[in-house]
Amino acid sequence: MSLRVLNPNAEVLNKSAALHMNINAAKGLQDVLKTNLGPKGTIKMLVGGSGDIKLTKDGNTLLKEMQIQNPTAIMIARTAVAQDDISGDGTTSTVLFIGELMKQSERYIDEGMHPRVLVDGFEIAKRATLQFIEKFKTPVVMGSEPDKEILKMVARTTVRTKLHEALADQLTDIVVNAVLCIRKPEEAIDLFMVEIMHMRHKFDADTRLVEGLVLDHGSRHPDMKRRAENCYILTANVSLEYEKSEVNSGFFYSNAEQREAMVLAERRQVDERVRKIIELKNKVCSGNDNNFVVINQKGIDPPSLDLLARAGIIALRRAKRRNMERLVLACGGEAVNSVDDLTPDCLGWAGLVYEHVLGEEKYTFVENVKNPHSCTILIKGPNDHTIAQIKDAVRDGLRAVKNTIEDEAVILGAGAFEVAARQYLINEVKKTVQGRAQLGVEAFADALLVVPKTLAENAGLDTQDVIISLKGEHERGNVVGLNHHTGEPIDPQMEGIFDNYSVKRQIINSGPVITSQLLLVDEVIRAGRNMRKPT
Repeated sequence: MSLRVLNPNAEVLNKSAALHMNINAAKGLQDVLKTNLGPKGTIKMLVGGSGDIKLTKDGNTLLKEMQIQNPTAIMIARTAVAQDDISGDGTTSTVLFIGELMKQSERYIDEGMHPRVLVDGFEIAKRATLQFIEKFKTPVVMGSEPDKEILKMVARTTVRTKLHEALADQLTDIVVNAVLCIRKPEEAIDLFMVEIMHMRHKFDADTRLVEGLVLDHGSRHPDMKRRAENCYILTANVSLEYEKSEVNSGFFYSNAEQREAMVLAERRQVDERVRKIIELKNKVCSGNDNNFVVINQKGIDPPSLDLLARAGIIALRRAKRRNMERLVLACGGEAVNSVDDLTPDCLGWAGLVYEHVLGEEKYTFVENVKNPHSCTILIKGPNDHTIAQIKDAVRDGLRAVKNTIEDEAVILGAGAFEVAARQYLINEVKKTVQGRAQLGVEAFADALLVVPKTLAENAGLDTQDVIISLKGEHERGNVVGLNHHTGEPIDPQMEGIFDNYSVKRQIINSGPVITSQLLLVDEVIRAGRNMRKPT
């Protein structure tokens, strides 16, 4: 009432209305994303204002692209997107977990329980679950040569939730090899050193890993070779075009000879640089059939291109800066900023450089390099929808492999962790909690089951049957997950279904925090400064 006196235009939702608005928003967002979870999940079609279509199964893409109006739902969506930014996966699971925590809380709150008591129970359960995950995780020794099979299993589990099985299995090998290619001992893994390039060409099954680099432009001179083998690569950041002086100056000449001398003087500086590059080429390529490729970050003007073409050098200009870093890591050598002290040590090496023309687009492939520390995932697909789906899956797959190498641990998947954590909370933790906070622990434990429940639902199985059989197996001391083909319990370790430790930990951490904040809201007031004017 007091707010009405201060601002008669304010909109106020009181206790139960505010709480139910928050709970309904969480349940609404959960219902939208529910059908996406797991390998049997469905695909959403997003239609933009101008009629452009996006097909996706990736929770992160959905939450970013959807226009959400409800403030509570926006808050939950931001938490889930932050989850993706931190650990690269788990957006759908985060939204489902928050929605289920709110749903379980509603049962108790409708019976007259105070939200504060529930929140205290959530906090106890969260701490206990984080301790349990430390015991439950499966350690993986990485060392200098990581176990490829474990990495493939983790990547496969992630990628299969985004794409159909055959393509997911092919991408799994690509993603694992890409991360192992760029990995350096004692250094953090920089996923930017994996270039993701796409071509609208052929089929999605033609996606491959190029151990080298794919540049999205070609040479600019018709006489330059389109294919060369055994190439020295000069990575340069040198301007090979005539530049006007920064000072305004005039030049007067009285006859044609003086004008000729002036033109020569203007070009002399650039020609000198080109001549030094040609000298280096003659030095390393004379007496053998090796080729020479210059990849320059700055421009090369037509006269310089002509001189290089006559010397049999392939030249590419205006390469992206990030590609210059990758080139050096892929081919070896050094990136030079000046042509004054060029030596053969500056040069990298590639067994094959060739140009691929696709419509009006030109792509240059630099392949067969020695000991690369950078690579390119070349995504192919018949249309933009397919390419976008593969891109999302590759991104998540790369992050999953990186997380596994950094965590040096994995978690059993297929809903096994959630059922095991619930049993632990109900059988052990609940007994140690005094008073009504026990109900908060129970609500948290039941909310964890949303993952196996939803996996069963999306596979067209009976949810109750599945949960009862999983609980029964766990009571007998067997750690099992759900076989989404048959609905029977399976051992995830035998089937090779593993989740990321850091992703699960992040979900357990962030879910209860946001739920607690939303449950403790007892009034929603819309009375900001930029409210509509009173009529």
